[in-house]
Amino acid sequence: MRPRFLLLLLLLAVLLSPTTLKAQNKLEALARQAVSADEKGAADAAVELRSLGPAGLEAMLAVHASAINKQIVDPLTPSTPEWERLSAALDAVSQQKNSYLSGMYWYTDMGEAKAAARRSGKPILSLRLLGKLSDEFSCANSRFFRTILYSNATISKKLREDFVLHWRSVRPVPHVTIDFGDGRKLERTLTGNSIHYLLDVEGRIIEALPGLYGPNAFLGSLLVSEKVFAKLREAKNANPGTGLNTYRRNRINALYVKWLADIQKTGGKTPEGLVRAPDGTPTAIYAATTVVTKAITEVSLLRSLTTGAESLQRVTDEGTWRKIGQLHLSDAQLDSRSIGLIQRETRKVLGKNDLKALLDKLQLNVAMDSVRNEYLMRARIYGWLVQDAGRSDLETFNNKIYSELFLTPSSDPWLGLFATDTYMALEDSGVVR
Repeated sequence: MRPRFLLLLLLLAVLLSPTTLKAQNKLEALARQAVSADEKGAADAAVELRSLGPAGLEAMLAVHASAINKQIVDPLTPSTPEWERLSAALDAVSQQKNSYLSGMYWYTDMGEAKAAARRSGKPILSLRLLGKLSDEFSCANSRFFRTILYSNATISKKLREDFVLHWRSVRPVPHVTIDFGDGRKLERTLTGNSIHYLLDVEGRIIEALPGLYGPNAFLGSLLVSEKVFAKLREAKNANPGTGLNTYRRNRINALYVKWLADIQKTGGKTPEGLVRAPDGTPTAIYAATTVVTKAITEVSLLRSLTTGAESLQRVTDEGTWRKIGQLHLSDAQLDSRSIGLIQRETRKVLGKNDLKALLDKLQLNVAMDSVRNEYLMRARIYGWLVQDAGRSDLETFNNKIYSELFLTPSSDPWLGLFATDTYMALEDSGVVR
């Protein structure tokens, strides 16, 4: 035992060297200064902690663990000036609103994110959104991400440990205030969509998750994407484009088959053009697995990849989408931390008896969003990526997503909310510059 004890002492001496202790003391001092009543000193400390990367946020979380845990355990704990300062400091260091629940550090510079990915060997999860993830009024999707995904205990742990996180604002989000003239006001954001990209350490697209997904659906996609990333890293000398295209074509067909199965479970119509196994089970939708040849054109390739979606969409009306969403309610179940945050944010306008109704409606809507995004948007994204591997350039591809999928092109500064050929009976059509 004595040699082991001496070895332990030696190890502690190395770990707790004067340099290490000095660094730890500095981090702790900054973490305490960041929540002080001295506004300038607090702001300067938060900036310095932010510059230290994930270690700066970890110091904040460790030093203030007791206060943070108190808010998590009882989300209806009255807010105090001390808590407001701590919450604001955490958000400034992490660059995410409500980061006390997620504990996630987000890079806002892609170069820094790539460098961190190369050092760690982890993939990058890059979020594109309207507005800023650190602001209360970012676009609706990103607000739901913060509430039902990033606050989820399992998801936040997965993202913290296995991914390098990055976000970038595509453009500001339209923000409106409706004044009822009697002291009541409503603040809202208009339009806007978000997308998560899974990237390799060089920032190349591996996967894309458009819009909102339920927690279990999102986590399942993360796990699949991780496996693809790992296979690409193992095949160092192989052309990654070839393997990715095969994967994406298989995923398109898998989505169509799953979509068809959901339609059949709801008693919906079955489209023509099915490829069936010997036992009669559908295995593919017509033309979804067309072999790519050198002679095939870009247009015909895209058509072959999307024929299945067009066929299925024709037999999926609004009622069927609702029934399909109900089949996937388990994918949209919220955990206690997310529910706690919702309670916290609605406590002034919602009675206790109304919470269950709100959660039931929210989870159904999330489930419906998940299947729509998966079957309609994600399949189309796969088709675009297969169609032209050159579009795997992130910025070029993201522009296409926002222009053609989300229908909010950068060429329209008004995001479809204003047109010069529409008369509004207002001075300057209500436009203020």
